[in-house]
Amino acid sequence: MNHLRMALEETGLKKGWVGVDLDGTLAYYNSGDGVAQIGPPIEKMVAFVKHMLDEGIEVRIMTARVGSENEAANEAQREMITKWTESILGQALAVTCKKDPGMIVLYDDRAIQVISNMGEIVEA
Repeated sequence: MNHLRMALEETGLKKGWVGVDLDGTLAYYNSGDGVAQIGPPIEKMVAFVKHMLDEGIEVRIMTARVGSENEAANEAQREMITKWTESILGQALAVTCKKDPGMIVLYDDRAIQVISNMGEIVEA
């Protein structure tokens, strides 16, 4: 939670939103699973997202599943993900594949953090 607190302090606002990746971050995913279904929830991350929501922080699902050139496929994925979040988190979350200046921080299993304005990779 320290990383979120630091990001909120750095931006100086609670108006922005937090991006959370779906596959491999919020839901279990195996590379051969495809996108016809969403895996079971990862409870530790579900608890974290619920905590953010309880704190009044806007959370959006950030996923490549809605980034195809096929809008019908994107909408089908968006609907499936929205229903999944409503079922697992108790509320439907917005689903996107795009960052914008309002994004405070992104939680993603594939990301590597770089220190802002320094170009230095944060080593785990």
